[in-house]
Amino acid sequence: MSLADEMFSAAMDWSPFLPSVYGLPGWDDKLEDLSVDGQQALRARIADILRRAEHSDEDPVTLAVLRHQGETIVARIDARLVEHTVATGLSAPVNALLQMAAQLDVSRRRGEIARYVTQAAVRVRDSDRRPLRRHLRTGVTRMERFLASPVQEWEGPASAEIRAAVAGYRDVLACVDGRPDDRPGICWLPEGEQNYANLVRNYTTTSYTPAALHRLGLDLIAALRDEYAEIGARVWGTADVPEIFHRLRTELLWDNEDQMVAHAAEAIARAEAEAPRWFGRMPKTGCRVCLVGEAERETAAIAFYQPAPLDGSRPGTYWLNPLGATERSRTVSEVTAFHEAVPGHHYQLSIAAEASMPNLRRFAFIEAYLEGWGLYTERLADEMGLYSSDEQRLGMLGLDAMRAGRLVVDTGLHAFGWTRQQAVDYLRENTVMTEPEITSEVDRYIEVPGQALAYMVGRLEIQRVRAEAAARLGDRFDVKAFHDLVIGLGPVPLSVLDQQVTAWSSASP
Repeated sequence: MSLADEMFSAAMDWSPFLPSVYGLPGWDDKLEDLSVDGQQALRARIADILRRAEHSDEDPVTLAVLRHQGETIVARIDARLVEHTVATGLSAPVNALLQMAAQLDVSRRRGEIARYVTQAAVRVRDSDRRPLRRHLRTGVTRMERFLASPVQEWEGPASAEIRAAVAGYRDVLACVDGRPDDRPGICWLPEGEQNYANLVRNYTTTSYTPAALHRLGLDLIAALRDEYAEIGARVWGTADVPEIFHRLRTELLWDNEDQMVAHAAEAIARAEAEAPRWFGRMPKTGCRVCLVGEAERETAAIAFYQPAPLDGSRPGTYWLNPLGATERSRTVSEVTAFHEAVPGHHYQLSIAAEASMPNLRRFAFIEAYLEGWGLYTERLADEMGLYSSDEQRLGMLGLDAMRAGRLVVDTGLHAFGWTRQQAVDYLRENTVMTEPEITSEVDRYIEVPGQALAYMVGRLEIQRVRAEAAARLGDRFDVKAFHDLVIGLGPVPLSVLDQQVTAWSSASP
């Protein structure tokens, strides 16, 4: 077995739902070992692979991906995130399990579920790294909602055992004394400063310091105000940014959830029709739009993408959460569809999965590349003429501001000791997010330190290497070839992306 395959196996043991999403055999009966001993054994296994990789003659790009994946898992184990991530989203282990169980066949995992949930409970109960009090309450509410629901098909004959474990987990969350809202960041936890530095490096794949990222975010927010003023003057006849923000929060809302789904499907169809002018390679599988199930709407993200399995048994899926649809701005409909589906994650993940290269390269989780591409395509969509109106371009700016704001808020919380309210206030003043969106985003940043930094850092780097390649090649620059190169590499650290694009543009005749 090659070192790349060894690392891939270790990474999938760390996250065994991922191969199941793609239909890769070998992990459908597994859930990760959340115990201290289990995670330390995985850490030692990865450290051994990394040591042997120092003397390997494997392909340099594959080695760079191998190092990144190993170092990332080690950093997350060392930060002991499982002990204070309990609320919502896919980063909270038990919540992620309940969400994924509604979307994937977990019948072969049933015997592991009670063990997994109990291990999560023990880690929270015995830790000196307390979750936020409000997150503990959120977790309790989520578990109680599950326990009060009718038995679901996926539970099968293990239902009583599963529900007993979930009840035990709920009881632990209810008894733990959490942190107050004025100490939400990882900097307030033991070894927090070093753990955050490691997470920042792994999520961004750069040498940016938290202070530099904080300043970058502030500068981007300031520049976006000029764009808001320009488009706001066309849409509403006003360049007053606070007024534009107010109107975006209170006008242009959905009438119903069906309208939201139809609009997303129309945007994706429009993008698929235009894509051949911008991409030489396109996925073999299509992309459908689906609503998140009723039971998962309280804790699922507003929108997310699930790739197609390798056997093509279903298309890629753009999931939309209709919760509170009539209180949400329709201006972000198209930009979100372009990011999550076409030409964003659907193209990126599908083309990488279809490529002929090691599984480690095809399925690597490198957030700066993955989310950087998604955010890059939001602006690319404007180049492609995909936005149907200036209202939808305001939505593009709205998500730009959110991602720029993330640089400020994530570093503020985890490096500079901001309170939760400081983070909420900053986003309220500098983005057009609604109050529920702001609180949901801030709670996400608190529970997943560093992840929110990847989006804008990755987008800026892709734009930079494209601009440099275009300047180097002049009239010979082919945007289709550039896009095929970038997504054909599979997920890579940003330094590798730079090297590969530079080599391509320098070698072109």
